[in-house]
Amino acid sequence: MGRRAAACFCAILTGVTLMHAGAQERWAAEKANAWYRDIPWLVGCNFTPSNAINQLEMWQAETFDPPTIDRELGWMARTGMNAARVYLHLFPWERDSAAFTARIERFLSLADRHNIRVMFVLLDDCWNTTPKAGKQPKPVPGVHNSGWVQCPGKAIVDDRTQWPRVRSYVTGLLRTFSRDPRVLCWDLYNEPGNTAGGERSFPLLKETFRWAREASPSQPVTAGIYEGMADEFVKFLETASDITTFHNYSDTTALVRDIRRFKALGRPVLCTEWMARTNGSRIPTHLPIFKRENVGCFIWGAVEGKTQTIFPWESKPGTPRPAVWFHDLLRRDGKPFDPAETDLIGDLTGTRP
Repeated sequence: MGRRAAACFCAILTGVTLMHAGAQERWAAEKANAWYRDIPWLVGCNFTPSNAINQLEMWQAETFDPPTIDRELGWMARTGMNAARVYLHLFPWERDSAAFTARIERFLSLADRHNIRVMFVLLDDCWNTTPKAGKQPKPVPGVHNSGWVQCPGKAIVDDRTQWPRVRSYVTGLLRTFSRDPRVLCWDLYNEPGNTAGGERSFPLLKETFRWAREASPSQPVTAGIYEGMADEFVKFLETASDITTFHNYSDTTALVRDIRRFKALGRPVLCTEWMARTNGSRIPTHLPIFKRENVGCFIWGAVEGKTQTIFPWESKPGTPRPAVWFHDLLRRDGKPFDPAETDLIGDLTGTRP
């Protein structure tokens, strides 16, 4: 090899080495646990404003509503909550990434004003498989989450030639907010595989984690394990996530079982979805367990609204308004569905007057 060729080869090798060195590795357990020790016990909700039927209606320019968001985040903070899990979507990013980023910045400013830190969810395999940008449908009366949409949707999940669109979205957002202390962590993919033929999502899940590592955020990255998740997904997430997150809508026996199982992995544990009253998952029974175990927790639903998650999962069109809500904490005027629930949140977080 000549001197010039050797120099070129060394330069290429150095570039490759630097490229790999710049990609973030999974956090060591010690780093993850130190991160968790530095934050308060997390009690929060999965937040969608009451006037949005899904992520698109929440975030698209035409329907983004800061006054409603501000008011309802304020209500959540008043109960003692200090965190929110919030879904994003690919389509607003593709339409105008700068404008979408500005709306996210506005949201974070409002949340920060109420001392609420935010966990953003980037992708989602739940509910309607064919999301469409633009005006969203009206709720189907009586139907739980009648208008919720997947991200990016089945067509993109199944077509690898479209994955660069997803990579741009994931890396663009993580790099933009990679050092933002208002962002608690990144939930990269909600319930991957939770749809017909869901095993097709596994390659995209793995790629999404790789893209997130390329972006090197200062916040931890994760994706939640849920009941019925395929074993290959579970095994991957147990070894890929910086912190362990899971969903549990079952009784206290199942909750304690999951907490013990996931704590055995040696990392911080958060339950990012829970609270389904008629399914045996209730604030009076479950919240004290989360407190005792120092497991952060996010109920499903803030304020009753267009998602209609006061109705159970399998509700049909025309289902009458339930006497006992399935999800959601507050009525449209900010008053609690059950004052005993909000009193307990305040007591256990030390924020009740």
